[in-house]
Amino acid sequence: MRIALGCDHRGLRIKQAIIELLPALSHGYCDLGCYGTEPVDYPDIAQRVGEVVASGEFEQGIVICSTGIGMSITANKIKGIRAALCHDVFSAERARRHNDANILCLRGENIEVNSALEIVKTYLCTSFEGGRHVQRLDKIKALEIQ
Repeated sequence: MRIALGCDHRGLRIKQAIIELLPALSHGYCDLGCYGTEPVDYPDIAQRVGEVVASGEFEQGIVICSTGIGMSITANKIKGIRAALCHDVFSAERARRHNDANILCLRGENIEVNSALEIVKTYLCTSFEGGRHVQRLDKIKALEIQ
């Protein structure tokens, strides 16, 4: 799977840990920023990741900011994106299985690196269940047209 990664300055620590994890899980990735601790605007990063996922260039995205909220709000403005803010493995599993999320949003602060990596592993190893959830996703897609 090809994954687009992005973070703001407050998510850099978690993104660097994810970069070390992905090859071990046999996933390719592209790091779309940021690359240091100088402050950057999270909407710019979320937009970059969202656009390449929505275009189909990447199958999944992972974005990280201080709380994950800003990245989630921004990414969900892009048509075709279903960004899910996940704080634990349960929400990560459900985001994929029931919502067919295509961007995982994580917080970069107040989270242990190992916890973040478990969330990522669960998210990436879970498939969309389909079935009754397809009808619900169709309703979400219909809202994008309005």
